[in-house]
Amino acid sequence: MNTDQAMKSANTGFDVIVVGGGTNGLSAGCYLGMEGKKVLLLEALEKVGGMASSGYLIPEAPLHLVHPCALDMMSMRVHAQVPIELQLDRHGFRSVELTPGYVYLHPDGSSLVFWRDRERTAAEIRRYSANDAQAFLAFMGVIDMFLDIALPMMRVDPARTNLGAKLKLVATALKHRKLKPELMALMTGSAHQAARERFEHPVTVSAMCALTGLAGDISADGGGIYYALLGFLHRFGVGRVVGGMQQLSNAMRARLEELGGEVITSATVTEIVSRQGQVEGVRLADGRQFSARAVIAGCHPKVALEMVSEGEIPRQLLTRIAMAPANAKGSGPLKIDLALDGQIAVPRFEAARGDGLDLRKACLLIGTEEAVLENFSACARGEIPRLPYITTAAPSAVDPSQAPEGQDVLYIYPPVMPVNPREGWDAVRERVADQVVEQLSAYVDGIQGHVLGRWIEAAPDFTARLNTVNGCVVHIDTTSLRSSTMRPAYGLGGDTLPVAGLYLGSAGIHPGGGVNGMAGRLAAKRVNAYLRKPAK
Repeated sequence: MNTDQAMKSANTGFDVIVVGGGTNGLSAGCYLGMEGKKVLLLEALEKVGGMASSGYLIPEAPLHLVHPCALDMMSMRVHAQVPIELQLDRHGFRSVELTPGYVYLHPDGSSLVFWRDRERTAAEIRRYSANDAQAFLAFMGVIDMFLDIALPMMRVDPARTNLGAKLKLVATALKHRKLKPELMALMTGSAHQAARERFEHPVTVSAMCALTGLAGDISADGGGIYYALLGFLHRFGVGRVVGGMQQLSNAMRARLEELGGEVITSATVTEIVSRQGQVEGVRLADGRQFSARAVIAGCHPKVALEMVSEGEIPRQLLTRIAMAPANAKGSGPLKIDLALDGQIAVPRFEAARGDGLDLRKACLLIGTEEAVLENFSACARGEIPRLPYITTAAPSAVDPSQAPEGQDVLYIYPPVMPVNPREGWDAVRERVADQVVEQLSAYVDGIQGHVLGRWIEAAPDFTARLNTVNGCVVHIDTTSLRSSTMRPAYGLGGDTLPVAGLYLGSAGIHPGGGVNGMAGRLAAKRVNAYLRKPAK
């Protein structure tokens, strides 16, 4: 039986098929379900969530909840309309705000708290330098201008005219025209340059480098936009899902099913079937086939386009997406989760502060200016960095249900490790994990001698488990040249592709990475408009 006969004879027709059950795929499915569309979502793993998942992954510690990728909810607080529009609270989704969200720890025992209140953050900086505190508040004016311009455009389809959003942009630019030179310097320069231009104290400079390094290479031109993290932190705060990140993904699945959508897990798509420039459905690894008028790829754009039937996507576009930057500078995160038989503590830093602040509940940033720069340069050479640059948090400190009473699970995220170390990750994975834990133990008590078990993933593990490219958790690197309709690449970021009815809907398109569901929301709107057209 040929493909046409098989797809027409099987009672497997849908309006839309979504490939990939991460938060963007789930979001797309929900929004289409709200429009009355018949939706099928296919997920290769045994549960939905993708990068927004959690589970009991350490055999030696079956009651310690592990977040193998995303933990914090800043991005969805920026795009808070998604959980509200999808009514996720009715399906068990609940989050709390971290107070404070991020705390920088310096090797000399100093700390700098990034409060949601910028004045309180300035007061922190003032403990080290009055000039830096004043410069910080002035800098926030530039960052505010950037956000006031960027946010309206992040929330709309860049392929549309968006006159209202553009008028807001113009109004913001006119209102703050005196800051335009500062904004241009920020957007074209590096994050490191921006810190060095404004701040003088090592603690302030290092804290800025450690924060912006979470977004990308702080020495790269154009990386000044990474300070959007600082703006988001102050404007929206940092959240954490109660019960673990899986609760978010489960709530989205429940909403989709409530709307009549069907979800199939452990279902690997091997082909997005297209004939003469028109999508027809998908084929699974087990031979099953499903038909639909439209397909949304909630997976990496490169993976998606390479699944389309041979000859349907022009060669130049396949080449273009294959060469789109994904951890292109040679660095990507390492992820280590530790199950502990006790609780962590940060007594040296708390004593130095003397204000009674409980640092256990914050996300801790560790890494001097020198260390952050060394980490990026070492990774570019395929070497394991020598100096500690680590982000860590104890989810169980905020939500005790995530570990047995009196114990912690520790989330360790060195954001800059080589994608392809010279020796290969299979040879160095355990040794590097030991190094990171030892480095972290110089800052955090209660780790050494208290580890029940651990979970480790490096770039190749992210690639294999999440079907991404080079272990890139945001699919395509965040740069000014990979935004709007240029994300993931020229000719692939608009509202049409060479195959009619095929749409991209992952972190690899506008507005980019982060757990927020906005790319799925955008894809759903595009598909809904397409489905209004008469079928050919």
